[in-house]
Amino acid sequence: MSQARSLWKIAPAVYLPALLYGIGQGAIAPVVALSATHLGASVAVAGLVVGAAGLGQVIGDIPAGALTNRIGERSAMLSATVLVALALAACLVVPTVWGLAIAIGCTGLAGAVWGLARQAYLSEAVPIELRARALSTLGGVQRIGSFIGPFLGAGAMKFLGTDGAYWVHLVAAVLACAVLVSLPDVANRRGRGPIAAQSTWGVIRDHFPVLRTLGVGALLVGAVRASRQVVIPLWALHIGLDPQTTSIIFGLSGAVDMLLFYPAGSVMDRLGRKWVAVPSMIVLGLAHLLLPLTHTTATLTAIALLMGIGNGLGAGVIMTLGADASPPVGRAQFLGAFRLFADTGNGAGPLLLAGATATLGLAPAIMIMAGTGWAAATAMHRWIPPHPRAEQPA
Repeated sequence: MSQARSLWKIAPAVYLPALLYGIGQGAIAPVVALSATHLGASVAVAGLVVGAAGLGQVIGDIPAGALTNRIGERSAMLSATVLVALALAACLVVPTVWGLAIAIGCTGLAGAVWGLARQAYLSEAVPIELRARALSTLGGVQRIGSFIGPFLGAGAMKFLGTDGAYWVHLVAAVLACAVLVSLPDVANRRGRGPIAAQSTWGVIRDHFPVLRTLGVGALLVGAVRASRQVVIPLWALHIGLDPQTTSIIFGLSGAVDMLLFYPAGSVMDRLGRKWVAVPSMIVLGLAHLLLPLTHTTATLTAIALLMGIGNGLGAGVIMTLGADASPPVGRAQFLGAFRLFADTGNGAGPLLLAGATATLGLAPAIMIMAGTGWAAATAMHRWIPPHPRAEQPA
């Protein structure tokens, strides 16, 4: 009961801004490519514009860690909110495709800072026996926001056209900033002293053995998770389903995914991280393997739901593993490096799928991603330590 009160105590300052920010990100996700084509981009170039957000996040991960370490979590998030507001304003007025790409890339940079600052705070502020539930709830809240966002964006677009989605993100970011300013600074935590000065590259060098093992596992996990978002619509198109049916199937998969974040965190806290990380990747790998065997709406829906279960089982696991491995000194910098691996996987997964599809065909490419899922399960089993390290007071 006391643990539940501990989590609820920080909820308004931690989870409400994350929900608002997630709503904004979800609102613009479906319209970036459309905005690019309105500016004259081809389909291929529009895809590059969409990918600019992921590229911005990858570029921003390590600087985000350094910034958060220097100015603190709350100031870092406020800075990120200012950046995303400027970027969204630019999205509304830029006259060129590449101007839009730069603005979207800046939203990725801001997202890197925002996400890392929340993770760094929870890694320190929450007792270790509650850490996985706290971080999986953070991931779950962000997923709920991303689920709600497209619906709010669609409503705004009835009145403002495609600009309406960007306005939803802009308003949500401003509201998140207002919440941060109005609530007490949750960064005053557990007697923490001044942040020790240590170079980012020094932190990376000192903890490189973890990054080259567990970090590579996080990269594989990110690749399989990102593949899930691509293979469902691609296979639906391959078997001749219309876009409306595909959207419903994808939405059902996402809904199942959202339901599992707190149970996943509870299992991680009680039984250990492997009990979630390994089954999650096994299930996602199995779902990828079975996907090419589907040829009807019903069978594709069943596999999409299985993918949602697999992805939901792993809610918060990468953030939790990063928090477990992070040192008390240089924590934010380490987390920036660790998140770089996962975010690189998120970007590499669709690229690997595209390359394999171009050379081998869609079904063999999906099976390669199934193998990647099982490789991720093997890596998680091999490199996740049996028990998270207990924190020592700073």
